Amino acid sequence: MGIVAGLDSSPDFTRIVVCDGDTGAVLRQGYAPHPVEAAEGGGRPSDVDPQAWLLSLGEAAGGGLLEGVQAIGVSSQQNAVVPLDSQGNTVRPAMVGGDKRAQVAAADLLDALGGREAWAQAVGCVPQAAQPVTKLRWLAKNEPEAAARTSVLLQAHDWLVWQLLGRPVRRTTDRGGASGTGYWSAATGGYRPDLVELALGHQAMLPEVIGPSDAAGTTPEGLLISAGTGETMAAALGLGIGRGDAVVSLGASGSVMAVHPEALVDQSGMITSLADATGMHLPVVTTLNAVRTLRGAAELVGAPDLEALSDLAMKSTPGSHGLVMLPYLEGERTPNLPHTAGTLAGLRRESMKPEHFARAAFEGMLCGLADALDVLRGRGVDVRRIFLLGAAAELPAVQAAAPALFGAQVVVPQPADYAAIGAARQAAWALGVSQGTLDPRTPPAWQGAAAQVLDPGEELAVGQAVRQQFVSVREQTHPGAFRA
Repeated sequence: MGIVAGLDSSPDFTRIVVCDGDTGAVLRQGYAPHPVEAAEGGGRPSDVDPQAWLLSLGEAAGGGLLEGVQAIGVSSQQNAVVPLDSQGNTVRPAMVGGDKRAQVAAADLLDALGGREAWAQAVGCVPQAAQPVTKLRWLAKNEPEAAARTSVLLQAHDWLVWQLLGRPVRRTTDRGGASGTGYWSAATGGYRPDLVELALGHQAMLPEVIGPSDAAGTTPEGLLISAGTGETMAAALGLGIGRGDAVVSLGASGSVMAVHPEALVDQSGMITSLADATGMHLPVVTTLNAVRTLRGAAELVGAPDLEALSDLAMKSTPGSHGLVMLPYLEGERTPNLPHTAGTLAGLRRESMKPEHFARAAFEGMLCGLADALDVLRGRGVDVRRIFLLGAAAELPAVQAAAPALFGAQVVVPQPADYAAIGAARQAAWALGVSQGTLDPRTPPAWQGAAAQVLDPGEELAVGQAVRQQFVSVREQTHPGAFRA
């Protein structure tokens, strides 16, 4: 077929992989950080000049990295908004990330449309501070002149694709990226311009949503550019997940997503109904407390790092000698308990040892994610195999407990740039369709990621007993927390 490239423009860096279009084998790689200033008070900035993404891309692609490449796919950070004026110039820096400035705007939008159920029915998700629609509301309230000048709305990957193509009149996006905006419905496959007007105060031009295997266009040099997508959808495509698969991601917070043939409408707001990069759907459930639970536990017992905490936990046994931790340290989103605190139950003199507390932290974190899995299973989502991502997935205490607590086979892929690989796979798909060698309905059959496979085995019954004890404590402490 040829050689393809996938680039992933994350909040901090650009990674590029160059792959064989037939097999997916990675031939070359490039990397460059984003030249952006830190936010006030530390951390990531909420406003970023998108030119920084182009500078990073150019540096990552230096040294002839893209020589011989025939097609490029673009993955990028989700929830970034690039507001353009009628001439295609940026009105202000891009609004990126989990922008806490927009929390009040999220509440305003929730009320303006009539509550959680109305939003779930409209676009499959409830407004959150990070979403583009909520950032538009913040812009209208706090920078009305910039909002009034905004004529076109793009996300990060849309803007990068548009720049690579030489800023054509036609602007495009994909289903996956559109589904996270808060003004496109995965269920209907259409925009809700009225929600843009509700947020921004007026209508704006929105990019055309093209199909998963469609090309956005061709560069002046003849390179085919595929539709592009968000990082979550690109990573799912890079991992090669399909029906029956779920992905549990262990960051400071946690997320669970699974492939499903239909969009889910969830009145409770716990499920965010996203589209994937293949024509299917990716319902997502988020928890607020994952690795932050482990870091807090490590500080409390004096463990220098998570590896030491894991070693300590392995000295205990399943069930943590009767200790049960509800790890709601930052409140919780699943279940919806924003103002609650964590709970430690089952404390007895014989259980008051560091190793039992450490084990309870791991089991509590994983049981919280099992709750998120159950939200999806309860809506008919088939989950038979679980991909476990994040640095914490490598910890022995996580691998020892996860299969039995999740009640399914757990796959721990080797670390790789899966979002960039997914972008490259999308590029290969579009290239193959353009050449008439691939079906537009089916992505290329690349070899799956190398991985460690863990089965529940004989520990299943013990793990499910631990899980039931967690559920019992949760119901006693927060009765009816999962009722819609």
